[in-house]
Amino acid sequence: MTDSDLAYLKGWFSDYTKSFYSTDTEDQKNIMVKVDHTENVCRNILEIAKESAISENDTRIAEGVALFHDIGRFPQYARYKTFRDADSVNHGLLGSQTLMNEKVLDRLPDEEQQIIIQAVRFHGAFSIPGSMNGKTLLFLKLIRDADKVDIYRVFIEYYESPGEERASATAFGVPDTPECSQAMLSRLLNKQIASYTDIQSENDFRLMKLSWIYDMHFDESVRMLLNRDYLDRIINKLPRTDEVSAAVKSVREYIAERLGND
Repeated sequence: MTDSDLAYLKGWFSDYTKSFYSTDTEDQKNIMVKVDHTENVCRNILEIAKESAISENDTRIAEGVALFHDIGRFPQYARYKTFRDADSVNHGLLGSQTLMNEKVLDRLPDEEQQIIIQAVRFHGAFSIPGSMNGKTLLFLKLIRDADKVDIYRVFIEYYESPGEERASATAFGVPDTPECSQAMLSRLLNKQIASYTDIQSENDFRLMKLSWIYDMHFDESVRMLLNRDYLDRIINKLPRTDEVSAAVKSVREYIAERLGND
């Protein structure tokens, strides 16, 4: 991928996403959440790539993956007025289909096209498919980390914002009650990634985000979460019970062991 190719992809992304802009205030707010998210994920992936010492060409491919990772969110919202895949369609699959249907990647070498399409398709999967290997695996790991880091920001800002400023499609739709489910606490204690299906309350949602620390592929991604204070901002919203404290301790021990004296 050349610099010219990347500039073309950025221009196409801008034109495509603007076609979903709306005069409806709430719809526009939801669309802009994903535009802003994409910009942040692009910055994140460049930061991770820099620390991973990958080549200039691979860095451009990584930025292309980040640029398009959520391209399926725009037609998803237009059709279903939600960002919840369970209530609509798999946005990764829709994104890969959109890229192929629009032929936006046709100017790239076939291998690079397939890397971007596959990374977009599986970036939001619960886990990386066992059949994934080679360079595609590298880019899938990069985008999964870069995406997760910014999703922390999106949801922290959502819960810290006044109700009238929140983008409605960001909400998960569970009650804001003090309980934390045993299933979610158990996942954290056992250093396992929690699933959306385990969520019963907003506190469970916060615990699930903390569990993502166990699915970060690059140490730089973990450092970004620490440096931006994302983890503590989530932890500080949780109830101060012995069970929650034990789960949080497990997360902190994992980070300390992983990063050592960083």
